[in-house]
Amino acid sequence: MKKYTPYILGFLLFAALVVLFVTGGNKNINSRKLDERITYRKTDKIPYATYVAYNNLAHLFPKASISSSRLEPGYWDSVSMYDTKQAYIAVTDRFSATKDEIRKLISFARAGNDVFVSARYISAATDNALGCSSSAFDLSFISVNDLKEDIAVSLNKPPFTDTVRYRYPGRTFGSYFSSVDTSTTEIMGYDEQGRPNFIHLRAGDGHFYVHLEPLAFSNYFLLHKNNIDYYEKALSVIDEGVNRVVWDEYYLYKRGENQRKPRNEGWLSVLFRYPAFKAALLTAIFTLVFYVLMEMRRKQRYIPVLKKPKNDSLDFVKTIGRLYYDKGDHRNLCRKMASYFLEHVRSRYKLSTGRLDDEFVRNLHFKSGVDQNEISDIVSFVKYLDQAAGVNQQQLVHFHKQLELFYKKA
Repeated sequence: MKKYTPYILGFLLFAALVVLFVTGGNKNINSRKLDERITYRKTDKIPYATYVAYNNLAHLFPKASISSSRLEPGYWDSVSMYDTKQAYIAVTDRFSATKDEIRKLISFARAGNDVFVSARYISAATDNALGCSSSAFDLSFISVNDLKEDIAVSLNKPPFTDTVRYRYPGRTFGSYFSSVDTSTTEIMGYDEQGRPNFIHLRAGDGHFYVHLEPLAFSNYFLLHKNNIDYYEKALSVIDEGVNRVVWDEYYLYKRGENQRKPRNEGWLSVLFRYPAFKAALLTAIFTLVFYVLMEMRRKQRYIPVLKKPKNDSLDFVKTIGRLYYDKGDHRNLCRKMASYFLEHVRSRYKLSTGRLDDEFVRNLHFKSGVDQNEISDIVSFVKYLDQAAGVNQQQLVHFHKQLELFYKKA
Protein backbone atom coordinates (compact mmCIF):
# COMPACT_ATOMS: atom_id res chain seq x y z
CA MET A 1 0.00 0.00 0.00
CA LYS A 2 2.89 2.36 0.79
CA LYS A 3 4.25 2.34 -2.76
CA TYR A 4 0.88 3.59 -4.10
CA THR A 5 0.80 6.58 -1.74
CA PRO A 6 2.53 9.05 -4.17
CA TYR A 7 0.07 8.14 -6.95
CA ILE A 8 -2.92 8.64 -4.64
CA LEU A 9 -1.59 12.03 -3.53
CA GLY A 10 -1.00 13.07 -7.13
CA PHE A 11 -4.54 12.08 -8.14
CA LEU A 12 -6.05 13.97 -5.19
CA LEU A 13 -4.03 17.09 -6.04
CA PHE A 14 -5.12 16.98 -9.68
CA ALA A 15 -8.77 16.50 -8.69
CA ALA A 16 -8.58 19.43 -6.24
CA LEU A 17 -7.18 21.72 -8.95
CA VAL A 18 -9.93 20.73 -11.38
CA VAL A 19 -12.62 21.42 -8.76
CA LEU A 20 -11.11 24.80 -7.87
CA PHE A 21 -10.93 26.05 -11.43
CA VAL A 22 -14.36 24.71 -12.37
CA THR A 23 -16.13 26.17 -9.34
CA GLY A 24 -14.18 29.43 -9.52
CA GLY A 25 -14.86 30.19 -13.17
CA ASN A 26 -18.22 28.62 -14.06
CA LYS A 27 -20.21 31.65 -12.90
CA ASN A 28 -18.43 33.93 -15.35
CA ILE A 29 -18.85 31.41 -18.16
CA ASN A 30 -22.55 30.87 -17.65
CA SER A 31 -23.49 34.48 -17.03
CA ARG A 32 -22.33 37.46 -19.06
CA LYS A 33 -22.90 40.42 -16.77
CA LEU A 34 -21.49 43.90 -16.54
CA ASP A 35 -18.03 43.97 -15.01
CA GLU A 36 -18.62 46.37 -12.12
CA ARG A 37 -15.11 46.50 -10.73
CA ILE A 38 -14.07 50.11 -10.05
CA THR A 39 -10.35 50.41 -10.82
CA TYR A 40 -9.82 53.91 -12.35
CA ARG A 41 -6.79 52.43 -14.11
CA LYS A 42 -5.82 54.02 -17.42
CA THR A 43 -5.00 50.63 -18.98
CA ASP A 44 -8.33 48.94 -18.15
CA LYS A 45 -11.11 48.90 -20.73
CA ILE A 46 -13.77 47.76 -18.26
CA PRO A 47 -16.70 50.17 -17.61
CA TYR A 48 -15.38 51.77 -14.42
CA ALA A 49 -11.80 52.47 -15.56
CA THR A 50 -10.24 55.51 -17.24
CA TYR A 51 -8.84 54.18 -20.53
CA VAL A 52 -10.94 56.64 -22.59
CA ALA A 53 -10.17 59.64 -20.39
CA TYR A 54 -6.42 59.07 -20.43
CA ASN A 55 -6.11 58.37 -24.14
CA ASN A 56 -8.13 61.46 -25.07
CA LEU A 57 -5.71 63.79 -23.29
CA ALA A 58 -3.59 63.92 -26.45
CA HIS A 59 -6.57 65.39 -28.35
CA LEU A 60 -7.32 67.98 -25.65
CA PHE A 61 -3.68 69.05 -25.29
CA PRO A 62 -2.04 68.45 -28.68
CA LYS A 63 1.03 70.54 -27.84
CA ALA A 64 1.76 68.79 -24.55
CA SER A 65 3.72 65.66 -23.72
CA ILE A 66 1.45 63.21 -21.87
CA SER A 67 2.89 60.90 -19.20
CA SER A 68 1.78 58.99 -16.12
CA SER A 69 3.43 58.73 -12.71
CA ARG A 70 3.12 56.66 -9.55
CA LEU A 71 5.60 58.82 -7.64
CA GLU A 72 4.80 60.99 -4.63
CA PRO A 73 4.00 64.63 -5.45
CA GLY A 74 7.18 66.64 -5.82
CA TYR A 75 9.23 63.65 -6.98
CA TRP A 76 7.91 63.40 -10.53
CA ASP A 77 10.18 62.56 -13.45
CA SER A 78 8.21 64.21 -16.25
CA VAL A 79 7.20 67.54 -14.66
CA SER A 80 9.05 70.05 -12.52
CA MET A 81 7.99 71.82 -9.34
CA TYR A 82 9.48 75.06 -10.65
CA ASP A 83 8.48 75.23 -14.34
CA THR A 84 5.23 76.72 -15.65
CA LYS A 85 2.69 75.62 -18.27
CA GLN A 86 2.22 72.17 -16.71
CA ALA A 87 -0.84 70.22 -15.60
CA TYR A 88 -1.38 67.55 -12.94
CA ILE A 89 -4.47 65.32 -13.27
CA ALA A 90 -5.51 62.67 -10.72
CA VAL A 91 -8.61 60.48 -11.03
CA THR A 92 -8.83 58.12 -8.08
CA ASP A 93 -11.15 56.75 -5.42
CA ARG A 94 -9.36 58.24 -2.41
CA PHE A 95 -7.28 61.38 -2.66
CA SER A 96 -5.55 60.66 0.66
CA ALA A 97 -3.00 63.47 0.50
CA THR A 98 -1.03 64.28 3.65
CA LYS A 99 -0.24 67.84 4.79
CA ASP A 100 3.17 67.67 3.14
CA GLU A 101 1.78 66.27 -0.13
CA ILE A 102 -1.02 68.85 -0.44
CA ARG A 103 1.49 71.59 0.38
CA LYS A 104 3.69 70.45 -2.53
CA LEU A 105 0.71 70.36 -4.90
CA ILE A 106 -0.30 73.89 -3.91
CA SER A 107 3.30 75.06 -4.43
CA PHE A 108 3.25 73.39 -7.84
CA ALA A 109 0.07 75.29 -8.74
CA ARG A 110 1.40 78.62 -7.44
CA ALA A 111 4.34 78.38 -9.83
CA GLY A 112 1.88 78.83 -12.72
CA ASN A 113 0.50 75.33 -13.21
CA ASP A 114 -2.89 73.58 -13.05
CA VAL A 115 -3.90 70.85 -10.59
CA PHE A 116 -7.05 68.84 -11.36
CA VAL A 117 -8.19 66.21 -8.83
CA SER A 118 -11.26 64.02 -9.21
CA ALA A 119 -11.98 61.71 -6.27
CA ARG A 120 -15.05 60.67 -4.33
CA TYR A 121 -13.09 61.11 -1.06
CA ILE A 122 -10.52 63.78 -0.21
CA SER A 123 -8.44 63.77 2.95
CA ALA A 124 -8.96 66.06 5.92
CA ALA A 125 -5.60 67.70 5.15
CA THR A 126 -6.94 68.64 1.70
CA ASP A 127 -10.20 69.96 3.18
CA ASN A 128 -8.27 72.15 5.61
CA ALA A 129 -5.83 73.43 3.01
CA LEU A 130 -8.59 74.36 0.54
CA GLY A 131 -11.03 75.70 3.12
CA CYS A 132 -13.87 73.35 2.22
CA SER A 133 -15.74 70.34 3.61
CA SER A 134 -16.71 67.26 1.61
CA SER A 135 -19.46 64.79 2.40
CA ALA A 136 -17.55 61.61 1.53
CA PHE A 137 -16.41 59.03 4.06
CA ASP A 138 -14.78 55.61 3.87
CA LEU A 139 -17.05 53.32 1.82
CA SER A 140 -14.66 50.34 1.65
CA PHE A 141 -17.20 48.12 3.44
CA ILE A 142 -19.92 48.81 0.85
CA SER A 143 -20.28 46.64 -2.26
CA VAL A 144 -20.55 48.17 -5.72
CA ASN A 145 -24.11 46.86 -6.00
CA ASP A 146 -25.06 48.92 -2.94
CA LEU A 147 -24.17 52.20 -4.64
CA LYS A 148 -26.71 54.49 -6.25
CA GLU A 149 -27.51 54.27 -9.94
CA ASP A 150 -28.26 56.85 -12.63
CA ILE A 151 -25.68 59.58 -12.15
CA ALA A 152 -26.48 63.11 -13.30
CA VAL A 153 -23.95 65.96 -13.28
CA SER A 154 -23.94 69.49 -14.70
CA LEU A 155 -21.55 72.38 -15.15
CA ASN A 156 -22.12 75.89 -13.84
CA LYS A 157 -22.84 78.88 -16.06
CA PRO A 158 -20.60 80.85 -15.96
CA PRO A 159 -17.78 79.93 -16.50
CA PHE A 160 -19.24 77.31 -18.86
CA THR A 161 -21.62 78.16 -21.68
CA ASP A 162 -24.54 75.89 -20.70
CA THR A 163 -26.04 73.96 -17.79
CA VAL A 164 -26.83 70.71 -19.62
CA ARG A 165 -27.27 67.67 -17.37
CA TYR A 166 -25.18 64.66 -18.36
CA ARG A 167 -26.59 61.28 -17.30
CA TYR A 168 -25.78 57.59 -17.56
CA PRO A 169 -27.33 54.47 -15.99
CA GLY A 170 -24.22 53.51 -14.03
CA ARG A 171 -23.11 53.74 -10.43
CA THR A 172 -22.40 56.88 -8.41
CA PHE A 173 -20.94 57.66 -5.00
CA GLY A 174 -22.92 60.90 -4.72
CA SER A 175 -20.13 62.89 -3.06
CA TYR A 176 -20.48 66.66 -2.80
CA PHE A 177 -19.13 69.69 -0.95
CA SER A 178 -21.14 70.38 2.17
CA SER A 179 -19.47 73.77 2.60
CA VAL A 180 -17.03 75.99 0.71
CA ASP A 181 -15.40 79.34 1.31
CA THR A 182 -17.17 81.47 -1.28
CA SER A 183 -14.64 84.29 -0.90
CA THR A 184 -11.86 82.13 -2.37
CA THR A 185 -13.77 79.31 -4.09
CA GLU A 186 -15.64 79.29 -7.40
CA ILE A 187 -18.29 76.60 -7.88
CA MET A 188 -17.88 74.95 -11.29
CA GLY A 189 -20.47 72.15 -11.23
CA TYR A 190 -23.30 70.42 -9.38
CA ASP A 191 -24.78 66.97 -8.84
CA GLU A 192 -28.40 66.01 -9.62
CA GLN A 193 -29.68 67.55 -6.38
CA GLY A 194 -27.97 70.88 -7.01
CA ARG A 195 -25.15 70.35 -4.53
CA PRO A 196 -21.66 71.56 -5.56
CA ASN A 197 -19.30 68.79 -6.60
CA PHE A 198 -16.75 70.72 -8.68
CA ILE A 199 -14.83 73.75 -7.36
CA HIS A 200 -11.97 76.01 -8.42
CA LEU A 201 -9.44 77.91 -6.32
CA ARG A 202 -6.66 80.21 -7.43
CA ALA A 203 -3.16 79.44 -6.16
CA GLY A 204 -0.61 82.11 -7.00
CA ASP A 205 -0.23 82.13 -10.79
CA GLY A 206 -1.97 78.75 -11.14
CA HIS A 207 -5.24 76.99 -10.43
CA PHE A 208 -6.47 74.15 -8.21
CA TYR A 209 -9.59 72.19 -9.26
CA VAL A 210 -11.32 69.54 -7.13
CA HIS A 211 -14.05 67.30 -8.56
CA LEU A 212 -15.98 64.80 -6.39
CA GLU A 213 -17.50 62.47 -9.02
CA PRO A 214 -14.59 60.44 -10.47
CA LEU A 215 -17.01 57.99 -12.15
CA ALA A 216 -17.83 60.85 -14.54
CA PHE A 217 -14.40 60.14 -16.06
CA SER A 218 -15.01 56.40 -16.36
CA ASN A 219 -15.28 54.58 -19.69
CA TYR A 220 -18.95 53.79 -19.07
CA PHE A 221 -19.93 57.42 -18.51
CA LEU A 222 -17.86 58.94 -21.32
CA LEU A 223 -19.05 56.46 -23.95
CA HIS A 224 -22.72 56.89 -23.05
CA LYS A 225 -24.48 59.10 -25.61
CA ASN A 226 -22.79 62.52 -25.78
CA ASN A 227 -21.18 62.47 -22.32
CA ILE A 228 -17.71 62.94 -23.81
CA ASP A 229 -18.79 66.58 -24.06
CA TYR A 230 -18.77 66.80 -20.24
CA TYR A 231 -15.21 65.45 -20.16
CA GLU A 232 -14.00 67.98 -22.73
CA LYS A 233 -15.65 70.93 -21.00
CA ALA A 234 -14.53 69.91 -17.50
CA LEU A 235 -10.90 69.65 -18.59
CA SER A 236 -11.12 72.78 -20.72
CA VAL A 237 -10.46 74.75 -17.53
CA ILE A 238 -6.84 73.62 -17.84
CA ASP A 239 -4.74 75.90 -20.05
CA GLU A 240 -4.78 74.36 -23.53
CA GLY A 241 -1.24 75.64 -24.11
CA VAL A 242 0.38 73.51 -21.40
CA ASN A 243 3.66 71.87 -22.32
CA ARG A 244 3.48 68.83 -20.07
CA VAL A 245 0.61 66.84 -18.55
CA VAL A 246 1.12 64.17 -15.87
CA TRP A 247 -1.64 61.63 -15.15
CA ASP A 248 -1.15 60.75 -11.51
CA GLU A 249 -1.57 57.14 -10.26
CA TYR A 250 0.16 57.60 -6.91
CA TYR A 251 -3.08 57.84 -4.94
CA LEU A 252 -4.60 55.03 -6.97
CA TYR A 253 -2.01 52.60 -5.63
CA LYS A 254 -1.17 54.28 -2.33
CA ARG A 255 -3.51 52.01 -0.34
CA GLY A 256 -3.50 49.12 -2.81
CA GLU A 257 -5.71 48.69 -5.82
CA ASN A 258 -9.07 50.39 -5.22
CA GLN A 259 -11.20 47.44 -6.28
CA ARG A 260 -14.27 45.87 -4.77
CA LYS A 261 -15.56 42.35 -5.12
CA PRO A 262 -18.58 42.05 -7.42
CA ARG A 263 -21.15 39.65 -6.04
CA ASN A 264 -21.40 37.73 -9.32
CA GLU A 265 -17.69 36.75 -9.49
CA GLY A 266 -16.23 33.41 -8.49
CA TRP A 267 -14.22 33.53 -5.29
CA LEU A 268 -11.11 32.06 -6.90
CA SER A 269 -11.05 34.61 -9.72
CA VAL A 270 -11.43 37.39 -7.13
CA LEU A 271 -8.49 36.08 -5.11
CA PHE A 272 -6.40 35.68 -8.25
CA ARG A 273 -6.69 39.42 -8.88
CA TYR A 274 -4.21 39.94 -6.02
CA PRO A 275 -0.72 39.23 -7.46
CA ALA A 276 0.85 38.34 -4.10
CA PHE A 277 -1.83 35.74 -3.29
CA LYS A 278 -1.73 34.31 -6.81
CA ALA A 279 2.05 33.94 -6.68
CA ALA A 280 1.92 32.33 -3.22
CA LEU A 281 -0.81 29.86 -4.25
CA LEU A 282 0.95 28.85 -7.46
CA THR A 283 4.22 28.46 -5.57
CA ALA A 284 2.56 26.20 -3.02
CA ILE A 285 0.96 24.08 -5.77
CA PHE A 286 4.20 23.68 -7.71
CA THR A 287 6.10 22.90 -4.51
CA LEU A 288 3.59 20.19 -3.61
CA VAL A 289 3.78 18.71 -7.11
CA PHE A 290 7.58 18.76 -6.97
CA TYR A 291 7.51 17.09 -3.54
CA VAL A 292 5.19 14.34 -4.79
CA LEU A 293 7.40 13.70 -7.85
CA MET A 294 10.54 13.58 -5.72
CA GLU A 295 8.94 11.19 -3.25
CA MET A 296 8.13 8.84 -6.14
CA ARG A 297 11.85 8.29 -6.68
CA ARG A 298 13.79 5.58 -4.88
CA LYS A 299 15.02 6.63 -1.46
CA GLN A 300 18.68 7.60 -1.22
CA ARG A 301 20.82 5.59 1.16
CA TYR A 302 21.56 6.99 4.58
CA ILE A 303 24.39 9.51 4.72
CA PRO A 304 26.25 9.53 8.04
CA VAL A 305 26.47 12.80 9.94
CA LEU A 306 29.97 14.26 9.91
CA LYS A 307 31.13 16.06 12.99
CA LYS A 308 32.17 19.65 12.67
CA PRO A 309 35.98 19.98 12.41
CA LYS A 310 37.51 20.88 15.71
CA ASN A 311 39.29 24.22 16.00
CA ASP A 312 42.70 23.47 17.51
CA SER A 313 43.91 27.08 17.47
CA LEU A 314 42.56 27.82 20.95
CA ASP A 315 44.08 24.63 22.37
CA PHE A 316 47.40 25.61 20.81
CA VAL A 317 47.31 29.04 22.43
CA LYS A 318 46.44 27.53 25.79
CA THR A 319 49.29 25.01 25.46
CA ILE A 320 51.84 27.73 24.66
CA GLY A 321 50.58 29.79 27.58
CA ARG A 322 50.94 26.86 29.98
CA LEU A 323 54.44 26.21 28.61
CA TYR A 324 55.61 29.72 29.49
CA TYR A 325 53.82 29.56 32.83
CA ASP A 326 55.31 26.18 33.78
CA LYS A 327 58.83 27.40 32.88
CA GLY A 328 58.34 30.34 35.21
CA ASP A 329 59.24 32.86 32.50
CA HIS A 330 56.52 35.24 33.62
CA ARG A 331 58.17 38.33 32.08
CA ASN A 332 58.26 36.76 28.61
CA LEU A 333 54.65 35.62 28.94
CA CYS A 334 53.59 39.14 30.02
CA ARG A 335 55.41 40.67 27.04
CA LYS A 336 53.56 38.37 24.64
CA MET A 337 50.26 39.26 26.33
CA ALA A 338 51.21 42.96 25.99
CA SER A 339 52.07 42.47 22.28
CA TYR A 340 48.69 40.87 21.67
CA PHE A 341 47.00 43.76 23.49
CA LEU A 342 48.79 46.39 21.40
CA GLU A 343 48.01 44.54 18.17
CA HIS A 344 44.33 44.39 19.25
CA VAL A 345 44.34 48.19 19.80
CA ARG A 346 45.95 48.84 16.41
CA SER A 347 43.59 46.59 14.43
CA ARG A 348 40.31 47.41 16.17
CA TYR A 349 40.69 51.05 17.21
CA LYS A 350 43.16 52.17 14.50
CA LEU A 351 45.47 53.78 17.08
CA SER A 352 49.23 54.01 16.80
CA THR A 353 51.08 52.25 19.64
CA GLY A 354 54.46 53.84 18.94
CA ARG A 355 54.10 56.25 21.86
CA LEU A 356 52.30 54.99 24.95
CA ASP A 357 51.76 58.42 26.53
CA ASP A 358 48.83 60.23 28.13
CA GLU A 359 47.37 61.17 24.72
CA PHE A 360 47.32 57.48 23.76
CA VAL A 361 45.49 56.66 27.00
CA ARG A 362 42.87 59.38 26.37
CA ASN A 363 42.28 58.31 22.75
CA LEU A 364 41.88 54.66 23.73
CA HIS A 365 39.49 55.69 26.50
CA PHE A 366 37.29 57.64 24.05
CA LYS A 367 37.21 54.82 21.49
CA SER A 368 36.81 51.82 23.79
CA GLY A 369 34.76 53.33 26.63
CA VAL A 370 36.98 51.67 29.26
CA ASP A 371 37.85 53.72 32.34
CA GLN A 372 40.92 55.89 31.79
CA ASN A 373 42.59 54.77 35.07
CA GLU A 374 42.33 51.10 34.08
CA ILE A 375 43.90 51.80 30.68
CA SER A 376 46.64 53.86 32.36
CA ASP A 377 47.49 50.92 34.70
CA ILE A 378 47.78 48.55 31.71
CA VAL A 379 49.97 50.98 29.74
CA SER A 380 52.20 51.61 32.77
CA PHE A 381 52.79 47.88 33.22
CA VAL A 382 53.51 47.42 29.49
CA LYS A 383 56.18 50.13 29.67
CA TYR A 384 57.50 48.59 32.90
CA LEU A 385 58.09 45.25 31.13
CA ASP A 386 60.72 46.82 28.86
CA GLN A 387 62.97 47.67 31.79
CA ALA A 388 61.99 45.11 34.46
CA ALA A 389 64.46 42.36 35.29
CA GLY A 390 61.70 39.94 36.14
CA VAL A 391 57.98 39.54 36.85
CA ASN A 392 56.56 37.48 39.70
CA GLN A 393 53.47 35.30 39.61
CA GLN A 394 51.24 37.84 41.36
CA GLN A 395 52.11 40.52 38.79
CA LEU A 396 51.37 38.07 35.97
CA VAL A 397 47.96 37.15 37.41
CA HIS A 398 47.08 40.82 38.02
CA PHE A 399 48.12 41.81 34.50
CA HIS A 400 46.04 38.96 33.03
CA LYS A 401 42.97 40.09 34.99
CA GLN A 402 43.46 43.68 33.84
CA LEU A 403 43.55 42.61 30.17
CA GLU A 404 40.53 40.30 30.49
CA LEU A 405 38.53 43.11 32.13
CA PHE A 406 39.49 45.47 29.28
CA TYR A 407 38.39 43.00 26.58
CA LYS A 408 35.04 42.49 28.30
CA LYS A 409 34.30 46.21 28.71
CA ALA A 410 35.56 47.36 25.29
